[in-house]
Parts: sequence; structure tokens; C-alpha cells
Amino acid sequence: VELAIIGSDMQEVIGCAIAFNLLSMGRIPLWGGVLITIIDTFVFLFLDKYGLRKLEAFFGFLITIMAVSFGYEYVMVRPDQGELLKGMFLPYCENCDSAQMEQAVGIVGAVIMPHNIYLHSALVKSRQIDRGNKKEVKEANKYYFIESTIALFISFLINVFVVAVFCEAFYDKTNIEVNAKCNASGSPHTDLFPLDNSTLQVDIFKGGVVLGCFFGPAALYIWAIGILAAGQSSTMTGTYSGQFVMEGFLNLRWSRFARVLLTRSIAIFPTLLVAIFQDVQHLTGMNDFLNVLQSMQLPFALIPILTFTSLTSIMDDFANGLVWKIGGGVVILVVCAINMHFVVVYVTSLRSVALYVLAGFLCIAYLCFVGYLVWHCLIALGVSCLDVSCLASRMLTGHNDIYLLKDMDSDTMVERLEEHVGGVVINSDTVRS
Repeated sequence: VELAIIGSDMQEVIGCAIAFNLLSMGRIPLWGGVLITIIDTFVFLFLDKYGLRKLEAFFGFLITIMAVSFGYEYVMVRPDQGELLKGMFLPYCENCDSAQMEQAVGIVGAVIMPHNIYLHSALVKSRQIDRGNKKEVKEANKYYFIESTIALFISFLINVFVVAVFCEAFYDKTNIEVNAKCNASGSPHTDLFPLDNSTLQVDIFKGGVVLGCFFGPAALYIWAIGILAAGQSSTMTGTYSGQFVMEGFLNLRWSRFARVLLTRSIAIFPTLLVAIFQDVQHLTGMNDFLNVLQSMQLPFALIPILTFTSLTSIMDDFANGLVWKIGGGVVILVVCAINMHFVVVYVTSLRSVALYVLAGFLCIAYLCFVGYLVWHCLIALGVSCLDVSCLASRMLTGHNDIYLLKDMDSDTMVERLEEHVGGVVINSDTVRS
């Protein structure tokens, strides 16, 4: 999950560097835009001093800028609404090869970012409610659900705007056609499009340029502002989710300054090297790869979330019911199947035996880890036959999820065991043994 967060931070750096380059009409080079993103760290820490609510308000402001910017592009381009609805509810991809499959899998990772799943859950901790009062908790859950639904729906609309704009504005256009249009509009980026009849290939940088050529300079600048706002919001969500993940899984309590400094340093170094020694195509290609990385790490967020929220020892009366367990399991299976299909398509496109072997080892390691998580998930959800080592504990306590307590400290474990065995006092030595 930490790798996913660092990957997301690299995308934020790439997006902001491209935005600065577009807004300055190329006067700020890509490596300069990467260095400017260091300032994000200090802006974030400055806002954080005024409390989480102020930060949430600023985050809402950035999302509003994104919605308005990309919504403007959507209205300007005017995509076919019938085709949009058809594609939304009937997903298909005609004549797609490995390149298109990589982008499709990348969209899954870009829309459903694994660390943000933890963030939505962890922000509940910041709300001041009486968690001993089940009625109050139930009411709070209702408002959490409404809050998350609104946030995710707005995110969904923004992604629809972006994908629809790219589909309508750029599909089936040739390089020579775009070159002529950009030349007529006086764009300084005409050299990006060679004088041939090959199909136009776009990314977030070329996308802004083409929008400016076809719909005027305002479309270019508004596109860049939207990308910049998206990058800034990504910084905040990545920092907070990273903090919650480190506290929850590793029991590490770092200051936000240390967390931002670590992830931003790791993100900036490789991105800066690519920006200095390569061109914008390599930088945006790196962005596509990071999207796929996000998708590949979704099971590492979805499986633990489904496990924890289904355990009555953790959630009490608010544990997932059978419908949510089955529904969550189906979603996880679909995501894993999409990722595996992409891996098979990608590996078969390689032309090197060494790469075949390396990819094979990585796929085996990935599948083993996902299988390990699924195994623990099934044990926690009641499939007791999978865990022989805990038979004695279950016979004593009557609970399938007691094995999760093995990672707790002694005092906490004593408290939880006392709850399960009816208040019988167990000393720390027994617990450790």
C-alpha cells in the first residue's frame, strides 16, 4: 500500500509538472515543474496546522476547480450522450490490443485508488461521536455513507468528463490533421504531431495541446488548471492515507512532515531523472504504468477491508451482512481477473525469454501474496477448515477470528481474550506462549 501511495505521489508530480509547462507555454521546463512541486509539501504542512476541517475545505475547493474545469471541457466538446450511456453500462473494446488493455486497466487503478479506500474508512476516526452508543453510531454511519457517496459520485463525474472529452475530441484523428489545425491556430507545440497519416496518440500533455488547437487557448489553460488541482488534491489524500496505513499496519506514528518528506523525496527523484534526460512522452508513459500499478495493488486494499468489516469482534452489530460479503467478494474477483488478464496480454507481447522468466516469477509472487490474503480472509469469515493451527483456540473460545489477536500487544490481547472466554483472568505469560 505504501508503494501505491508513492506511485500516486509520482503521478501528482508528473501532472503538476505538465500543468506548469502548459500554463507557461513551455517557459517552465518539465524538470522545473518537478522541482516546483516541492513547494506542495510546505503548503500542505502550513494548511495542516489549522486543523483537519480547514484542510477538508481546501480539498473541497480543489475538487470544485476540477469539476468546473473538466466540466467546461465536456460542454465545449459536446460528446454524443447516447454513445456515452451505452459505453457506461455496456463496457466493450473493439479491436483492442495490449496497448489499449494497458490503458483500460490503468483507468481502473486511476479511478479506484487503493490507498483512498483506507482513507475513506480512516477519516471516520476524526469525527467526534459516542462510539459506545449504538444508536448514535448508526446515525453517524448514515451520514458517513451519504458523505462518501457524494464524494465518489463527484469523482465519478469528473472521470466521465475526462474520458468522454478524450474519446470525442481525439478519436480517429490523424497526426497530419492535428498538425494542420495546430499550425493554423499558432500553437507552439505543432512539432509534437508528425506529418503522416498515422492515428493520433494522446496523453495528458498532448490532450491539452490538441484541445487548445481545436477549441481555443482557453480550453488549454482550463485543462492545465484542472490537472494542477487534481495533483494538489492527490498530495493531501496520499499523505493522510499513508499516515493511517502506517499507524494501522505497522504501528508507526510519524509526523506528517516526515511522511510528506519521505514520499515526496522518493517520488521526485526518479521523476526528475526522466524529466531531465527524456521527453514528455516518456514522462506520460511513466504515468500510464503507475496507473496500472495502482490497479495491481487494489486486492491489497479490498481483501483486508472486506475481512475487517466482516468480523463481529471488530464491528460488533455493524459487521457486513451476507449480501455485502458476497458482493465484496465478487468485486475482488473481478478486479483480480482484470489484472491477471492484463498481465497475460502484456507478458505475451514481450519478445525476450529473459523478460518472460522475470515476468513469470513476478506473477507467481503476486498470485501467492493475493492467495495468502484470501486465505486469511476466508479463515476470518468462518471457513475454519483452512486453519488447522487455530482449532484448539476455536474449541476454547468458539470464535473463528481469534487468530487475528496474535499480533496485538500482551495487555490488549488479555482484554480481548477475557471478552471471548467470559472474563476468565489469563496472565501475560500464557498469552505469549
